Amino acid sequence: MAEPLLVVKDLDSFYGDFQALFSISLELGAREVLAVIGANGAGKSTLLKTIAGLMGARDDAIRFEGAPIGAMAAHRVVARGIALVPEGRRLFASLSVEENLLVGGQLRRPGPWSLARVYDLFPVLADRRDVPATSLSGGQQQMVAIGRALMSNPSLLLCDEISLGLAPTIVRDIYARMPQIVAEGTAMVIVEQDIGQALAAAQSVICLQEGRIALAVAAGSVTRADIAAAYFGV
Repeated sequence: MAEPLLVVKDLDSFYGDFQALFSISLELGAREVLAVIGANGAGKSTLLKTIAGLMGARDDAIRFEGAPIGAMAAHRVVARGIALVPEGRRLFASLSVEENLLVGGQLRRPGPWSLARVYDLFPVLADRRDVPATSLSGGQQQMVAIGRALMSNPSLLLCDEISLGLAPTIVRDIYARMPQIVAEGTAMVIVEQDIGQALAAAQSVICLQEGRIALAVAAGSVTRADIAAAYFGV
């Protein structure tokens, strides 16, 4: 049996003296998609930031491709093959669409993703490659943020609230691209408020409540009652 791509074991995470995550454990295989849901403040973004190396953790609390990375700096985590699409996109306002994408490819990790492939995935970006990235619509900016992360050719893509503030039609358009991303060999962890979209895209789902896992099941078997109970502890 193949070793999981990502193993999180008894992960705790802190903001100073405040503990945000409590003994989180999960596994993710290659080309699998995990949805992480939960109310605001449940710890979803903290989980992604900790996996991405933006918050400190015990070294052996996170293993990626068999190696401990919990205490690894963020730039080294990216070099190992984990990329984060942050909440709010965080594009470089002074750079064009294409320049933002090229920033993501600076590590020159080998893999399928290049400018041409990103433009194939999101054709509207090719038409607007020379305009400032922050002049685009919210949905197009989200495509740039995803494309920038893909340019690092990650084995694991962490997506934080990619539907936030976007029209439902744009959200569906972005989610429709996810099977192509996974088909290239990339596993995904999706933090999402749009539960329907997240469950449709994922094989498994965890629900966080106050920094703890309240539910961990196959996405296809979860019910609305399960989700309500996990969200609100009822």
